[in-house]
Amino acid sequence: MVRCRGGAYHRPRRQAGVAVAGGKPNVLTFDVVGTLIDFEGGMIDYLREVGRAALAAVDDDALLEAYRGARANRPEIRAAGDRGAPLRYPDDLERVYAEIAPRFGLPEGAGYARGFRDSIARWKGFADSAAALARLRRHFRLVAMTNAQRWAFGHFERALEMPFEDSVTVDEALCEKPDARFFAFARGRLSRDGHGMHDILHVAQSQYHDIGIARRLGYTVCWIERRHAQKGFGGTVAVAEMTAPDYHFRSLAELADAADAGALRMRDGTGAGEAGAGGEERADGPR
Repeated sequence: MVRCRGGAYHRPRRQAGVAVAGGKPNVLTFDVVGTLIDFEGGMIDYLREVGRAALAAVDDDALLEAYRGARANRPEIRAAGDRGAPLRYPDDLERVYAEIAPRFGLPEGAGYARGFRDSIARWKGFADSAAALARLRRHFRLVAMTNAQRWAFGHFERALEMPFEDSVTVDEALCEKPDARFFAFARGRLSRDGHGMHDILHVAQSQYHDIGIARRLGYTVCWIERRHAQKGFGGTVAVAEMTAPDYHFRSLAELADAADAGALRMRDGTGAGEAGAGGEERADGPR
């Protein structure tokens, strides 16, 4: 593994193949938090650890709803204008904790807020993440695209057993998904090796941060519906309308199954302005 400018690590580059409509992708780009890392479980574990009796009658959905609302209340989201450097994720978890603590009777103070932020070091991958990524890595170049800072991504990558050849974090992109500039930055990085939307399959859980914008930009996209057995959007920003992806699976293991079977293909018309092309497929076939 090689250290490059900006503190990022990547493995030696592979020769780029050429993917055409109907051909296999060469690169899989991944959202990390929520798709590969169980951030909801990690946050809830910390809140229940420090809250104890105060949260005995509070269900997980209430905690996630409060988190989601607090994250949306960031000053740079509430109002336009220069308010200085924004708090990047997961540093913003300190502010989030301070906002939700009084609502639930959680212990207050900077130490507890910092503990919420630092709990990310203990967050785990979903049960299928590491094994499925190892399988996918046999077929494709794997690249992470995360709204987390580089220091946090280091913890996540280790939890996933170091599957990525390259990665883009919020530190390098200087914006968060669903900002189209994040995707443009990542494409520029991948273009060094001849990759582009013609051979990239983007894999993510969040309709808000990834699936909607990636489809509008013209990517072939795969939705991993991690909350398929749960109600609501959990800790992820809700969307008014769901975007139909090209591929739709309920787990990363199902995506790996499709890859092993040679079933993943780039969609006809993939490219900017072609977001409406293609249908949706699930593990159990087209729908």
